[in-house]
Amino acid sequence: MAFSLAAFSYIVALIIDAFLIIFAIFHVIAFDELKTGYKNPIEQCNSLNSLVIPEYGLHILINILFLISSQWFSLLLNIPLIMYHLWQYYHRPIMSKPGLYDPTSIMSAQALKIHQREGWSKLTFYLLSFFYYLYGMISSLIH
Repeated sequence: MAFSLAAFSYIVALIIDAFLIIFAIFHVIAFDELKTGYKNPIEQCNSLNSLVIPEYGLHILINILFLISSQWFSLLLNIPLIMYHLWQYYHRPIMSKPGLYDPTSIMSAQALKIHQREGWSKLTFYLLSFFYYLYGMISSLIH
């Protein structure tokens, strides 16, 4: 067993992906609470907006590690989500603070449905990525 840069990248990716899974679960729960009316939209959007930049930064950090360690397939799997994150952030509502969610427009049924579907999609992607990173870590440690 040899410890290589690829193995290190996958180990860091596993740890960061665990945090991204937690962020995605929080995203899903937050929009479910908004849908059922348990939470105030302003407070909920403030808590969600504070997680947008860390989520994007952590996801980009994983991919920078994959780029440095020449893990092209892992990088290729993550490129569509990075592009979606960039597109979504550049087409966000005009707000004074960084973030994606505007409390004035978030309560429409269509917006809630879209954001909830996005949360479930990200959760699925991060869960599948977690198991792929686990496989990649084991594979790189064996080789």
